[in-house]
Amino acid sequence: MKPMGPIPPHFSGEDDMLLIGGCGAASLADEAGDTPLFVYDMGIVEAQVRSLRQAMPDALAIHYAMKANPHPPLLARMAGLVDGFDVASGGELALALEAGMDPAHISFAGPGKRDDELTATIHAGATLNLESEGEARRALVIGRRLGIAPKLAIRVNPDFDLKGSGMRMGGGAKPFGVDADRAAALARMVIEAGAEWRGWHIFAGSQALDPHAIIEMQAATIALAARLSEEVGAAPPLVNLGGGFGLAYFPGDRRLDIRPIGTALASVLESRADILRGSSFAIELGRWLVGEAGVYLTRVIDVKQSMGETFVVVDGGLHHQLAASGNFGTVVRRNYPIAVANRFGIEPAQEAVTVVGCLCTPIDRLGDKVALPPVAEGDLIAIFLAGAYGASASPNAFLGHPLPRQLLIG
Repeated sequence: MKPMGPIPPHFSGEDDMLLIGGCGAASLADEAGDTPLFVYDMGIVEAQVRSLRQAMPDALAIHYAMKANPHPPLLARMAGLVDGFDVASGGELALALEAGMDPAHISFAGPGKRDDELTATIHAGATLNLESEGEARRALVIGRRLGIAPKLAIRVNPDFDLKGSGMRMGGGAKPFGVDADRAAALARMVIEAGAEWRGWHIFAGSQALDPHAIIEMQAATIALAARLSEEVGAAPPLVNLGGGFGLAYFPGDRRLDIRPIGTALASVLESRADILRGSSFAIELGRWLVGEAGVYLTRVIDVKQSMGETFVVVDGGLHHQLAASGNFGTVVRRNYPIAVANRFGIEPAQEAVTVVGCLCTPIDRLGDKVALPPVAEGDLIAIFLAGAYGASASPNAFLGHPLPRQLLIG
């Protein structure tokens, strides 16, 4: 048997049924009308935001990185919980505005922004996090055509990375941002061109579970922001420190303790350089805010044997939950936490089973040789940590299967 990641502590069972936000998983599937189904518990998201505000310095703004989960009902609730949205496409910009977020608190990062996306962002009054000198030139031309001074921040490719991060965004040649040794010159250029300079966006990495690595990264980020600002000769209105907070997806992972991060960040901000004294600071998180709140429910349609192994075939798969299949950013496939929702808490059988999706490909594997209670046709399989990079980060059109349902509760 192969181990699974830990089930987040928010979940319990009643009469052998998994409860999500106090509701039975089977009743939620009935309410939605069918499976496969993503259920998002807003109560968990709210608790995450509360715990973050309690742990972090009071002056630190919290931004939601929409790419983690852009489900519109979720965004509408998030708009009242956080201080800003960070978007990564023109489509996400439109969703952010529809959700009611003030465009003054929306920033747009990502390489390869098209001219229509630059135009929409400048027209709305949101901030562009510039990824290159070429993008800056295009934004300035568009701003002049519109008669609007564009709001431009510089996304910096830092000369360090986030140690132990699952996805490194800095510390070498990257498609993201402007190299640190050219960032100040670009900031001076946009200021001289009459744009509204909005400061720095410095994102070194993501999915880290070591608080000390995050503490070190944040201190280095603030020091870099100070050095670059001195080179520019102007105080940045905002320094976006990026994110990096990880979730415990896999066997052996431990939930990130954010309290020492907040304590250390408060100390660093208290002693920051004079040029940053008037600057605002923000942290940009996606998966950490919403990941634990989601559960993917998929129904068993067959249990079959093949050469001594048992395969549990479900009506979902990697076309909805690519990350759980091990095909989204991981080198070695490991098991997400998984359970039989209608046998929650029942002791597993002695025999390992492999949970596979309905797609005609051998990579559609949601649980590899896992220990589950006895499984039968019609049972509900629950895959946890499905609130981030699930439905919108998966190849939904692959093989023409229906889209998953999505249900926000709480």
